[in-house]
Amino acid sequence: MIAVGKLLVVCTGNLCRSPLGAALLRGGGFAADSAGLRAAEGRPADPATLRVAARHGVSLDGHMARAFAPALAGGCDLILTMEPAHRFDILRDCPHLSGRVMAFDHWTGGRGIADPFRRPAAAHEAAFQSIARNADEWLRRIAPAEAAGC
Repeated sequence: MIAVGKLLVVCTGNLCRSPLGAALLRGGGFAADSAGLRAAEGRPADPATLRVAARHGVSLDGHMARAFAPALAGGCDLILTMEPAHRFDILRDCPHLSGRVMAFDHWTGGRGIADPFRRPAAAHEAAFQSIARNADEWLRRIAPAEAAGC
């Protein structure tokens, strides 16, 4: 297993996918946060995402959207993106983060996790299932740095 300190999960608006991904990784013992490349700072998580998360025992209480910033990412060991375009945008603007930016669904193909924002409840459930499956893949391969004795 690879020891990882802080994780950052990135999507577009930081309202649906990245808050879920970060919450699931935190549930695995990681220091995980989230951000959006085009986030409207201070907005709460999407209501449909909140309902799906609660149904699965995941709390997004108190989540407020925040924008991705190089300074925020600079303190992270691993930055996981929900779409290939997110990774491209981050590396275009922050090439110094190369080697730390990977797809959230890297272990299952890296094609991206569809954005459920403003879509029916079924899209939010599908996104949750994909994010949960991929979070489990990461949790099988990495360990919190403090648990590894770092």
